[in-house]
Amino acid sequence: MVKIETKFPKEKKSKSNRKKKNGKRARFTVLLVLGILLIFALAFGYWLYKTIMSPNVQTADGKNVELFIPTGSDYNQLKAILADAHFIVNEKSFNWIANKKELPDNIHPGHYVVKNGMSNNQLVNMLRGGLQTPVKVTFNNIRDVNMLAGRIATQIEADSTSISNLLHNQDYINQLGFNKYTIPALFLPDTYEFYWNTDAEGFVVRMFQEYNKFWTEERKQQAQSKGLTPIQVSTLASIVNKETNMSDEMPRVAGVYLNRLKNNWLLQADPTLVFAWNDFTIKRVLDRHKEIESPYNTYKYPGLPPGPICVPSITAVKAVLNAEDHHYFYFCAKEDFSGYHNFAKTLTEHNRNAAKYQQALNQRGIK
Repeated sequence: MVKIETKFPKEKKSKSNRKKKNGKRARFTVLLVLGILLIFALAFGYWLYKTIMSPNVQTADGKNVELFIPTGSDYNQLKAILADAHFIVNEKSFNWIANKKELPDNIHPGHYVVKNGMSNNQLVNMLRGGLQTPVKVTFNNIRDVNMLAGRIATQIEADSTSISNLLHNQDYINQLGFNKYTIPALFLPDTYEFYWNTDAEGFVVRMFQEYNKFWTEERKQQAQSKGLTPIQVSTLASIVNKETNMSDEMPRVAGVYLNRLKNNWLLQADPTLVFAWNDFTIKRVLDRHKEIESPYNTYKYPGLPPGPICVPSITAVKAVLNAEDHHYFYFCAKEDFSGYHNFAKTLTEHNRNAAKYQQALNQRGIK
């Protein structure tokens, strides 16, 4: 009897093994590709993070750098300003971020403070968002609006001509309640914060706001109690400012002039003659100076002059509002040249004080 044995073909077993091996290879290949892609992704992510977030600003000695971007600047001008500042380490990475964040289409003028260690992202965000830092604008010891315009133009973008022209524009200043004589009263010397790209009108509008803040109802009532308007207070304060630099003496000097006004005396204020002559080199007012024909000649015309003879300090304005109540009608510089004055109630007493001062002037050869 023939015994038949049934056997499975070896080929089938071999094919099954090959499929398993091929499956493993495919999975390995996929994992390998994924691994490579992950490595590339991580590398790109690291590069991107470094490009965006890593410090790319290195300033000299680690100090802050001020950037001034003029109105109307385009991206090329901005890049030139940045290049001149020499604080960007990698300009290529900065430009890449700047373009991605559309900085070329969002240039904002102004004053910016760049800090050491800033990233591209921080720098671009600041410039793109117009996140400028205000500048401190200070003015004092101002003779007239032309000098004021020149002083302000060194601190904000507006040029002196545009500021001066605006302050000589009669229609414009009339709308604010001033004229060509009284316009200096608008300004209160102090330190203010402005955006650097403020224009001439922006500056004047801000000063008008500060003027209205200062002249509260209480201060207006103080002025009224002395028979003065706010502008007249500033006019008298400008004279006081030119008579003495001593803040503690200003209320007494103001009291002298108020006494003269109340008694219908001529003010006879020497600083008004200097202003009338427009000669600020005059150190000693003589009789010939008193002959000038001018509404500012307080030796000829009664009352206050038509406007301030300088931009008065806030201290002088407050001195007028809080003037001393006394009986002095005269004062003369002290012969010791301390900057203070001798005050007198009578002309006889005043003449004695004046003689001592004249003698001191002569001894020093001051004419």
